Amino acid sequence: MGIWILAFAFFFQSFNLEARPISYPGGSTVMGFSNHLKESIYYHYSPSHKYSVGVESLKNKYYRTNLSYLRLTYLLKRINTKDSQVNVYFQSGIRFDKFHDNFFGLRGDWETRRWYVDFNYKELETNNLTYTHQDYQVGFAPYLGEYGDLHTWVMLKTRTNSLTKKWSAYPVIKFFKGNLLFESGYSRDNEWDIHLMYRF
Repeated sequence: MGIWILAFAFFFQSFNLEARPISYPGGSTVMGFSNHLKESIYYHYSPSHKYSVGVESLKNKYYRTNLSYLRLTYLLKRINTKDSQVNVYFQSGIRFDKFHDNFFGLRGDWETRRWYVDFNYKELETNNLTYTHQDYQVGFAPYLGEYGDLHTWVMLKTRTNSLTKKWSAYPVIKFFKGNLLFESGYSRDNEWDIHLMYRF
């Protein structure tokens, strides 16, 4: 029975790379983000499947400042079924040079091989101001690939923050193969929203 559980976990992992702010035990991840509010490079290491620690170098386009965070992500809950998985994470960060500048939040996802839903909520404090950011995604895989294939997700993303106080929604396409993921979306309000990730 144990070997079947391990086989299922390995099989499912090959299809849900995008849902992992925590890697496998001993694994590392490098991510790059670019949108209308920020550009960042983020590296994290996962001592176990329950949490990851990392550093993020970030350019805040709204405040025109450069920031560096020490980050922690912790897996609060995971539910596996035969055909789906649910994950809920606590995420946090604190600036190296200004400890009162920090953020915390929740991130969660539900997915099968065909369907995917996620949410991301953060409360950030910087420059003595507190603001929130939230986004939601729903999408589907137009085809079901096997392990090692190129996988594709077609998504709809909506986001808002308390700085601009505007909601926007736009299409996103996501590709991943092996340990590499690329995600891109575009709207007139947000311009390009790009995410690149490599796990090793």
